[in-house]
Amino acid sequence: MTATAAPVTAVMLAGGLGSRLAPLTAVLPKPLVPIERESIAEILLQQLGHRGVSRVIVSVGYLGHLIEAVLGDGTRFGLDITYQREDTPLGTVGPLALVAQRLPDDFLVLNGDVLSDIDFAALLRQHVASGATLTVATYPKEVRVDLGVLETDGDGRVVAFVEKPRYDFTVSMGVYAMNRRVLGYFSPGQAFGFDQLVLAMIARGDPVHTFSWRGGRWLDIGRPADYAVAQERFAAERSIYLPWTADGADR
Repeated sequence: MTATAAPVTAVMLAGGLGSRLAPLTAVLPKPLVPIERESIAEILLQQLGHRGVSRVIVSVGYLGHLIEAVLGDGTRFGLDITYQREDTPLGTVGPLALVAQRLPDDFLVLNGDVLSDIDFAALLRQHVASGATLTVATYPKEVRVDLGVLETDGDGRVVAFVEKPRYDFTVSMGVYAMNRRVLGYFSPGQAFGFDQLVLAMIARGDPVHTFSWRGGRWLDIGRPADYAVAQERFAAERSIYLPWTADGADR
């Protein structure tokens, strides 16, 4: 008898307060904030379903009843959606312990406010092929400082000066592929963040892998000004984020 393959599973983290996006998040949880015609979470679910995910576990907390009411059981996305409530905030990794029995060996984890055209299937394939415990989707981020930056020596004398410098960083997109081995890094009920997981893995010598999405799209919606930019860019490039819809042909 042939063993049945485990359903491709994603855990969506949707329990945060979204305080940086206030006052909008005073009445809506951040995953339900609208981007053009749909909420961010609805865009994500369409993307996950198109990329081969069949089961999504949504971890909810703040205004979680609204998320459940809007997203439902996943039928309209071709997904099986279930929910897990965080009675107390558990960070970005801690909620996984609550759903440990529902997780296959390898699975996706993503923040419920990610706006990107990332290929979730490619991320998971690379992760599984590498045998990694954790694979982090990354994106290049340019940070501009709109001030003159001074470098001084120990005596306070200026040794270098740069007017309005730009710095390039590689940042986490809030999208990960994980193996069940991550559950061994924290205890059930323990609040545990992604940053703590990475530091613990480095300390143990457990390599953290990356998946670069340098050529794709990723929009930051952390603050109201970022949100306004994201709405404008998504409206102009909808067919890139959802190319299989009526707005564009599939890639």
